[in-house]
Amino acid sequence: MDILRLGNLQLSLFLLILTGLFLRKKNIVDEPGKRCLTDVCVNVIIPCNIIKSCLMPFEGNILVTFGRILAAGALLQMIFMGLNHFLFNRYPDTQKKVLQYGTLVSNSGFLGYPVAEGVYGDLGLFYASVFLIPLRMVMWSVGTSYFMPRQENRKEVLRKVLTHPCLIAVYIGVLLIVTQVQLPDFLILTVKYIGSCNAAITMFIVGTILADVPLLTIFNRDSIFYSILRLLLLPALAWGVSIVLGLDEVATGIAVLMTGMPAGATTAIFAARYGSDAPFATKLTVLSTLLSMVTILFWCAVLPEP
Repeated sequence: MDILRLGNLQLSLFLLILTGLFLRKKNIVDEPGKRCLTDVCVNVIIPCNIIKSCLMPFEGNILVTFGRILAAGALLQMIFMGLNHFLFNRYPDTQKKVLQYGTLVSNSGFLGYPVAEGVYGDLGLFYASVFLIPLRMVMWSVGTSYFMPRQENRKEVLRKVLTHPCLIAVYIGVLLIVTQVQLPDFLILTVKYIGSCNAAITMFIVGTILADVPLLTIFNRDSIFYSILRLLLLPALAWGVSIVLGLDEVATGIAVLMTGMPAGATTAIFAARYGSDAPFATKLTVLSTLLSMVTILFWCAVLPEP
């Protein structure tokens, strides 16, 4: 891969994160504003970005790769759930829950999409959307069960998963690819304009999260151990699964990069909401996010070119 182009992408994303940090420090974006940005991003911007990635000519092997990358995402989630049964048993319960959730759920829904698009273009963005379907399903079922004293009604969990805006966007996108229906130009432009906001807004949100944590407190044995697991060991495992399933270079790159994203912001949010160790969760999120600026570049450099 073009290291100079990747370096420019990483530097650009880092500057966007710094912009979000500045906006939070100056209280231009306050806590309610941060929640508003997150809601707009999840419910509008990312779904439009997913649909935008599907406005492409149909190629016969896309649906075959669709199935394989979906299988890769599902298999990896099952492996991660298996690891969670024994990997963190030495930790107190309030920290164990955080580590288990953080192993299942990465920040690929925010940080992953702009990276996928920047490295592999619209095809990479579409593959990322498919790869993340199992993660989203696990996030709202097994993931939340780590924190909650009892599981929600299964029908309610299923409804939340299947009606998630990002999954609805995937349904629409696959329909557009299969049928090759031509949308009106004004609708295409609207979707593209909204979807193009994705990189900036998601990086702003990451910056606002970083702004609320004293940086010197994030460096400790547990956060470093988690970051190595999240950013290096799990994506290496994803690469092995991709080889076994025969994924092409783009799909392999997406599987590795999406798995190698830092801890999701919801790790700290759920920890605070359900009485787990929220400061511990925040430190994991912040350190893994900072280190991911280096590890993402590393993975892009070693992955095979498409």
